[in-house]
Amino acid sequence: MISAIRSVLRAGFGLIERPFDRLFGPALNPLAQLGALGFFFFWIVAVSGIYLFIFFDTGIERAYQSVENLTQYHWFHAGVMRSFHRYASDLMVVMLVTHLLREFAYDHYRGVRWYSWFTGLPIIWLLYVSGITGYWLVWDKLAQYVALASSELLDWLPVFGEPIARNFIATGTLTSRFFSLMVFMHVAVPLFLLFIMWVHILRISRPKVNPPRMLAALSLTALLAVSIWKPAISQGHADLAKVPADVGLDWLYLPLYPLTTIWGNGAVWAFLGAFSLMIAAMPWLPPLRRAKAVEVHLDHCNGCARCAEDCPYEAIRMVGRTDGLPFPTQAQVNPSLCVSCGICVGSCPSSTPFRRSEDLRTGIDLPEFPLKELRARVVETASGVSGAGRLLVLACEHGAAAGRLEGTVVLPCVAMAPPSLIDFILSRNLSDGVVVAGCAESACYNRLGVKWTEERFAAERDPYLRARVPRERIATIWASALEVRRAEADIAAFAARVAQLPPLHMQSPLPKSIVAARKDRARADAGNEP
Repeated sequence: MISAIRSVLRAGFGLIERPFDRLFGPALNPLAQLGALGFFFFWIVAVSGIYLFIFFDTGIERAYQSVENLTQYHWFHAGVMRSFHRYASDLMVVMLVTHLLREFAYDHYRGVRWYSWFTGLPIIWLLYVSGITGYWLVWDKLAQYVALASSELLDWLPVFGEPIARNFIATGTLTSRFFSLMVFMHVAVPLFLLFIMWVHILRISRPKVNPPRMLAALSLTALLAVSIWKPAISQGHADLAKVPADVGLDWLYLPLYPLTTIWGNGAVWAFLGAFSLMIAAMPWLPPLRRAKAVEVHLDHCNGCARCAEDCPYEAIRMVGRTDGLPFPTQAQVNPSLCVSCGICVGSCPSSTPFRRSEDLRTGIDLPEFPLKELRARVVETASGVSGAGRLLVLACEHGAAAGRLEGTVVLPCVAMAPPSLIDFILSRNLSDGVVVAGCAESACYNRLGVKWTEERFAAERDPYLRARVPRERIATIWASALEVRRAEADIAAFAARVAQLPPLHMQSPLPKSIVAARKDRARADAGNEP
């Protein structure tokens, strides 16, 4: 059941994301920046809230009037800020819900990723408490309805000695101290929310907390346009002598309030408890089978820290040397954080498949899929590829090309393949071209696999692909598991292009001068033989 729901959601996100990628590019795709946009809208809410507080009066009679004044008489600055505050708060809910569904759809919540998923639960609660307390401060008819329904919900719990709902059913029972308390809660809860948001990304390497500037500018422009077109307004002064009968709800923050009348307060609490328990337990339903964590081989580790820099999950850190070799540091793996993606293997300078040693080992390696086995699979797979335009495909197991049988070597992540492996394949004439086929750019399963691979090929990140490797014989295809036909078409088109190229003659790994000198020395030695 869970897998079926996840598949449907993944298909839905794929149908939306890929057109966005092609239209705006992966960097400006809002669905790939949900977390960063959540932080961005939080800061808009915080700044606009501080601005509005300058004009707000916490008195029981003056609260509503102060909000009306800033909306009516200072609409061109404070009124716009009120709309910014309202709509950015709503967009935070949209980002949160979409982010939760997307992480579930792409299976980014089990295994070692349980921490980020689990810490997202208090974010949901704190965000809604922040929004609901904000509605109380306006003290219009909607605020009266929210206050009455919320207090009745709280009264259902055996927490308060006396019912607090009676403070909102008669005039004269509410004082200005109530608004002072609400202001305190509306400030304190978001501060705690910000702290939990920081905890939420604590185990993520290079978390996205700021969207690209262009996307931020477009978001601000859209907020400004909506704020001018449809400004946030109040719904009439609250009157405790009357029960609010017709109010306009914010369905993003207040969807459960009508259910208190339909279901009853107990049923609503039961729903919230069941929902929270389900979210908290999902990383272990069903549990994810975990491959063995990477292992460090100190005899091949020089402490360069590339593996620690490239790990998307902060699973590797550099510590003091323990084996006596003349290097200051060595890599140390935290198995509880490792997802066995192999990205660190591709980053290690010792990952050189050119070595002829049978015991081919690198500084850091996957015990269940070592570099030695990867080289053997590449050689074996290449032996079965024939014809014009022979291709060898290095495919991510989560991408579209993983199901392509002929000439394909499947990897946990394409960034596991060191650039020297591409050099090895072409220089040994194992194939006429190499396809590196990974996930979609905006939905990389291991977050940084696509990015690191592109930067290594562009010689922007160590270890980089050597200049001698002909780029016309390399293709990168980023496609989700739903884009199998597109990936196959791109691979076929690349094979046709490669077939038109002249025979491959790779430059020798050594400079020509050194090769020539060695040949001269060999001839001289042969001439001196008796």
